[in-house]
Amino acid sequence: MNAIDLFAGCGGLSKGFMDAGFDIIVGVDNDQAALNTFAKNHNGAIALNADLSVQETFDEIKRIAGDREIDVIIAGPPCQGFSLTGPRNFDDKRNKLYLAVFEVVKQFRPKGFIIENVPGMATLYNGEIRDEILKRFRNFGYNVECRILCAADYGVPQLRRRLVFIGVRKDIGQPHFPEPVFTEEEYRTCRDAISDLPSREFELGQEVDEYPCEPQTEYQRLMRGDCKVLHNHVATNHTQMVKDTIALVPQGGNYKDLPAGWGESRKFNEAWTRYHGDKPSRTIDTGHRNHFHYKYNRVPTIRENARLQSFPDDFVFLGTRTQQNRQVGNAVPPLLGYHLGLALKSVIESGENDD
Repeated sequence: MNAIDLFAGCGGLSKGFMDAGFDIIVGVDNDQAALNTFAKNHNGAIALNADLSVQETFDEIKRIAGDREIDVIIAGPPCQGFSLTGPRNFDDKRNKLYLAVFEVVKQFRPKGFIIENVPGMATLYNGEIRDEILKRFRNFGYNVECRILCAADYGVPQLRRRLVFIGVRKDIGQPHFPEPVFTEEEYRTCRDAISDLPSREFELGQEVDEYPCEPQTEYQRLMRGDCKVLHNHVATNHTQMVKDTIALVPQGGNYKDLPAGWGESRKFNEAWTRYHGDKPSRTIDTGHRNHFHYKYNRVPTIRENARLQSFPDDFVFLGTRTQQNRQVGNAVPPLLGYHLGLALKSVIESGENDD
């Protein structure tokens, strides 16, 4: 089946769909650094830098697709996309990112679609935004459901929660969410994910390196695959003050665990958070330097965060370190995307076979 990825970023969601057997035709975004990463890692898919609020972009997508049918549309519109004008003004031009998703679905009439967003959208304006999205797609001829999913339930070593809409054309069937693969007791942990990577305690590292040891866990074997070299594992050069401060924080702790007079510059919920080696990580951010390695006195490297997001090691990130951090933090975990892709594919194939 053919899929297009809107607001693709570096392509975490579409990477998961690729692994589930989809052919990704095009990824659309306006972040060129993220699109460069997308193009490198998606088997010839076109990375299109374009504005999704104009008709010319839809025409370009159609040109790229050619005579190929667009079976599925996946999208992760930025969470800032909704204006604060309220649900009665849903068509406010400031909501153009979301309106663009409706327009693409209307124009291409795919068999199914998936939209991913932050959990807070489910309750925004007492759920009126969520209900408006469901209503509009149902009026277009789709059966649509939404649910908040936790990435850790699907093998991602991270407690990342996301609101997911799944739509299936009414002539094909009903949406179906993937069943959790892991229970809370079985969740993959930070140690499961990154304990095989070089410590970088005494050197910053380089963009391409060698693995220092064999994989230690089944998850590490999964992430390495056939990859023979290590990419994007470069440590941040912290000041001694930062190293001394985080050294005082225990695994799973944060600024509240610091002695009086330490870490005064940061006092908010995520400040000076040290991951716990025996638990999944917190939600990976875009590089704000609030989260620290469970063992070493530094923030995670790009590769460590990519592992915690379930990006395989042969998925190479391009751009500056700031750009790479943003790409990793904004992405949908590929493993979550993989299970969503399998679920949607199953529904579509079952519906087509019934015909």
